[in-house]
Amino acid sequence: MRWRIWTGTAGLLLGALTGMAQEKTAYSIAGSGSALEIHVGKDGAFKAFGHDHLIAGKEISGEVQFDAQKIEGSTVRLQIATKSLTVVDPGESEKDRQNVQATMVGEKVLDVAKFPEITFTSSEISGVKKNAQGWELSISGKLKLHGVEKSLTFPLRVQTENGTLRGAGEISILQTDYGITPVKVGGGTVKVKDKLKITFTIAAHKKQ
Repeated sequence: MRWRIWTGTAGLLLGALTGMAQEKTAYSIAGSGSALEIHVGKDGAFKAFGHDHLIAGKEISGEVQFDAQKIEGSTVRLQIATKSLTVVDPGESEKDRQNVQATMVGEKVLDVAKFPEITFTSSEISGVKKNAQGWELSISGKLKLHGVEKSLTFPLRVQTENGTLRGAGEISILQTDYGITPVKVGGGTVKVKDKLKITFTIAAHKKQ
């Protein structure tokens, strides 16, 4: 009888310890410590007369459930307010920046009034490799932009320090995949490229 009680108690204790070891830590994504840039190139017969655009994301939020014992078990959900996307375009006049901004947030491109958020929700983490700084891995998930949701996979560098989790990476997407027609001017002699390059560093702080 005592053996059964001891066995049952040991099993419960082992189960509890295993659950603790596999427990995920919740982190809140902080816009103040995060940075997102969208690089938009130019194309067309007279592309020399146009200029590239640099767009910065200002309002970034979301949550990470991070499992340091099994990174593959971690999850990410990220939101970016489309109204916060701001044309930076160094070297251009304020008037030109305002014109590009108006086009970008309008119905022809982002249609901010109709689509207020861009979201990414992870579905799988794979290929995890530990290094001196943290981890390198591949993350897959759904990116929802302009009302269209598409699957994508991209490499990510992750590190933790003093209660802060950071992830950095780069992805490329096609505007046309998300129902956006690249802007053309001059009858199409100058237009922006379909492919966008997005670079980012996301900072998340451990929830108290």
